[in-house]
Amino acid sequence: MNPTRHYAKQQNETASPERLMVLLFETALRQMRGAVTALEQGRSAEANAPLTRATDIVAHLDATFDPSRNPELAKHLGAVYRFVCQRLLSGKILNDAVAVREAERVFFPVANAFATAVQRLSTERATQAAR
Repeated sequence: MNPTRHYAKQQNETASPERLMVLLFETALRQMRGAVTALEQGRSAEANAPLTRATDIVAHLDATFDPSRNPELAKHLGAVYRFVCQRLLSGKILNDAVAVREAERVFFPVANAFATAVQRLSTERATQAAR
């Protein structure tokens, strides 16, 4: 195993549940962007796997959100996740980079907000631990 993969594997195995969620968001975005590049370069067959991975991640995020904790947020996030999955599927079926870009554009703020919240939580925990 090369050193980069070994480091990534170690990072994933020791990450907090919140950090693992951030990694899922980042992976979904990376897959979407890779699919857009492939589609724009006329390599639609190469876009299928990243589109499938991105769709699976977004569907997983939707399925695992606990609506009892915040019903209003669950309603809105569910709508966003379903829209993103629909646009990714359209991108895959129609070889449409624009649809995938729309999915990424809508998904990015959610991913960014979650990453920011996790960073703040991590900072608060570190501050409390230092006291």
